[in-house]
Amino acid sequence: MRILTIIHEFPPIGGGGGRAAYDICSELAGRGHDVTVLTAHMDDLPRDEMQDGIRLVRIPSRRTEAFVASFQTMLAFDLAGLWAGLALIRNFRPDIIHTHFAVPAGALAFALSLLTGVPYILTAHLGDVPGGVPEKTAYWFSWLKPFTKPIWKRAKQVAAVSEFTRQLALEHYPVEIRVIPNGADFTHVTAGKVEVNATPRIVFAGRFVAQKNPLAIVRALSMLKDLDWACSMLGDGPMFGDVKAEIGKYGMADRFHLTGWVTPADVLDEFSRSDILFMPSLSEGLPVVGVDALMKGLAIVASKIGGFLDLVDPARNGFWFRSRMRRGLHPL
Repeated sequence: MRILTIIHEFPPIGGGGGRAAYDICSELAGRGHDVTVLTAHMDDLPRDEMQDGIRLVRIPSRRTEAFVASFQTMLAFDLAGLWAGLALIRNFRPDIIHTHFAVPAGALAFALSLLTGVPYILTAHLGDVPGGVPEKTAYWFSWLKPFTKPIWKRAKQVAAVSEFTRQLALEHYPVEIRVIPNGADFTHVTAGKVEVNATPRIVFAGRFVAQKNPLAIVRALSMLKDLDWACSMLGDGPMFGDVKAEIGKYGMADRFHLTGWVTPADVLDEFSRSDILFMPSLSEGLPVVGVDALMKGLAIVASKIGGFLDLVDPARNGFWFRSRMRRGLHPL
């Protein structure tokens, strides 16, 4: 089967949604399918290359930061993608289009399907659902929502990465939606007993943005300064400086390690050395880092929201964290 995948951010650009798309494409290519990905270009990335059996076609979108996708860059991706997509369909002749995120990639898939007749399926990751990430998309959806309904309706099949994402989407789009959780590559797992560090190693992995709530990690751990622990925070974003300043404010620079932007392989390596994944997010679809953490044997301390409801069982593999309280931050 020839499959055209459309997504506005694909590794090394973007976060968990792009990583999930990569995993799916890699698995499909490994099974003998012909997979081409239409995605955004940035910096010196090749415009057209083969990677792990996948053809990557990157188009201009004015994107300048790996961890931020503005409305302007997403609109630019759709506009450039219309012409690039038509050329790809003419030459590649895909049997199906798989689009990740109803906005912006879904809009592009809708237009290409309308013009060429190639059907598409849609995977929703939460940020593309009204109310999913209100701190980021509330304004966009206040006027964009009516234009998104045809995207969901025309899709031959709609999947959501978690039951929470599905239920939220059904409030706005009366279409059939099935849940297909993000998976994990178990080839990274080595047999044997999980080792626990004498000094607990805590890890956060994600964008330093309001949605991920990274400041809550520093403030919560400041209440545990008398205990022995170390924390690595993997990622980058507009709140990186705020996090660094907050660490200095509490005099904990020697307890934290800030890596900056890292690759998925780097994240898995860090998980292999860690004990606890700490994710006090304000919203999540089905976080790939959470799936990977469980695969690596980590316990999870996370907000009781979104896709973490599908991952965390307080009786078995983690604890809930109340990330916003009137007087400080406290574990449940």
